[in-house]
Amino acid sequence: MSERKVLNKYYPPDFDPSKIPKLKLPKDRQYVVRLMAPFNMRCKTCGEYIYKGKKFNARKETVQNEVYLGLPIFRFYIKCTRCLAEITFKTDPENTDYTMEHGATRNFQAEKLLEEEEKRVQKEREDEELNNPMKVLENRTKDSKLEMEVLENLQELKDLNQRQAHVDFEAMLRQHRLSEEERRRQEQEEDERETAALLEESRKRRLLEDSDSEDEAAPVPLQPAPRPNPTAILDEAPKPKRKVEVWEQSIGSLGSRPPLSGLVVVKKAKADPDRSNGQPQAAPAPGKVTCFQSRARFLSWPLGGGSAPSAIREPSLGGWGAASEPHRTN
Repeated sequence: MSERKVLNKYYPPDFDPSKIPKLKLPKDRQYVVRLMAPFNMRCKTCGEYIYKGKKFNARKETVQNEVYLGLPIFRFYIKCTRCLAEITFKTDPENTDYTMEHGATRNFQAEKLLEEEEKRVQKEREDEELNNPMKVLENRTKDSKLEMEVLENLQELKDLNQRQAHVDFEAMLRQHRLSEEERRRQEQEEDERETAALLEESRKRRLLEDSDSEDEAAPVPLQPAPRPNPTAILDEAPKPKRKVEVWEQSIGSLGSRPPLSGLVVVKKAKADPDRSNGQPQAAPAPGKVTCFQSRARFLSWPLGGGSAPSAIREPSLGGWGAASEPHRTN
């Protein structure tokens, strides 16, 4: 057991390595290796997508009769993760890539196809120039023309950049910022003016309403009625007396009432129990006027019209009757 850890082993003097039998293995022997999918692919059997970088336990073998510059080409076998169909691909040392072989289709290889097409066109051009000198001249003319167009476009871009180089973007941004602030300030001032106008209008309306309510609540002072001047009648000119016709003296005026007839009220007689001791008082005679009536007529006599007559006549349809006498109670 201790011999396996030694640095050198003992070889006898008669040791012949050629006499050691060699292990004969098949050339297409397969090995199990762990690898990741080198590109995106889709299974042809079930349509499952297998993305780049997915790990598989693959079988690896050497492709027979295929060598690139002495480098062997290897083939790998993997299984679909869904349907377990076998998928194979092999190495491509010429393009430093992998080539899809069986069981799936490679996705997203547009860039690779473009590169292959460019290489093919370049190779065809080189073959044509090699055998045709006129083709070489044509290609050089096309290349020079294309180069001039590219230079013109480049010069235009340079001129455009120079024109834009004189533009001060900081100043433009500053001006834009100032204009925005000015516009904001104007809007704020306008809003403040409108608010002040609305407040002033509401205040005036409130003052008007308050003044109207005060006018309605305050009592209107009554103007004192002008008092008549008792002596004003003395200043008036005396009215001309109408001449009394003879027939009016005998029968009285037709269709006219005495001016003081509304002030004379005939007082109804009331029985006075204190004076008559239960006996009713006799009513005045039909032609008599009570003392109250004569007093009312005396008081209603106009001032300045002369002294009151000693006897006031009572108008009647038959003429002026006898003088009224105050009623006397027995």
